[in-house]
Amino acid sequence: MLKKAMVINLEKLGEEPYASVLCYPKPSKAELKSRLKELQLLRVKALEFKGEKQAFNIAVLGKGCVGIVVIVHMDGEKAALKIRRVDADRTEMQHEAEMLEKANSVDVGPKLLRVSRNFLLMQYIDGVLFPVWLEGCGEKAQVRKVLRDVLRQCWRLDKTGLDHGQLSHAPKHVIINQKDQPFILDFESASINRKPSNVTSICQFLFISGAVAVKVAEKIGKRDKETIIEPLRKYKKDSSRENFERVLTVCGL
Repeated sequence: MLKKAMVINLEKLGEEPYASVLCYPKPSKAELKSRLKELQLLRVKALEFKGEKQAFNIAVLGKGCVGIVVIVHMDGEKAALKIRRVDADRTEMQHEAEMLEKANSVDVGPKLLRVSRNFLLMQYIDGVLFPVWLEGCGEKAQVRKVLRDVLRQCWRLDKTGLDHGQLSHAPKHVIINQKDQPFILDFESASINRKPSNVTSICQFLFISGAVAVKVAEKIGKRDKETIIEPLRKYKKDSSRENFERVLTVCGL
């Protein structure tokens, strides 16, 4: 059961357990002071704690090796804030911001709002992760529409030269909003220095192997895996529009 959301004003974030979330997993006075100042510069008024994950028994939207994700309030509007963990394998959030900005240039991902050393501020997507949405969606046409949109977003990423890096196993990287619109999340592992494989990776996740692929087949009809793999091989060699459309066709989209 989800805990009731808590909205904590900036002035109270220096108190525990909020200070430990802000400087996860171990706060120091200097780090806390610095991060509170960063939030002021980002024009954040309050943090809202809710979600299925937890940090120090506080509900959060997301929790990973690099950061904690929470909702923030800014002049009456909500946004998503990724907080860099103090023990993260990187010293700042600039790279992820640059990757998200590049994804935004082809209409992919939540919109980048602002970035500082320890925080990435972006559009808040009010929705559910794809596997949860898929479980609850009974309309074949709607599932096909969402899958087609996800693959088209991946094709645009491929064409712009950006590889997401985590889409072959993506239960936490695609979220569906309340209008059944999909968004690809989390560009912390993205790169423009390796060959993009977004379409091939997401097809592996959605149609070829794993529990989600089984559920997708139940929703839109089972497909012969070899029939999908061969067009993907051609697409991997040449990511032309024609080869991409062939992938959509064999996937039943």
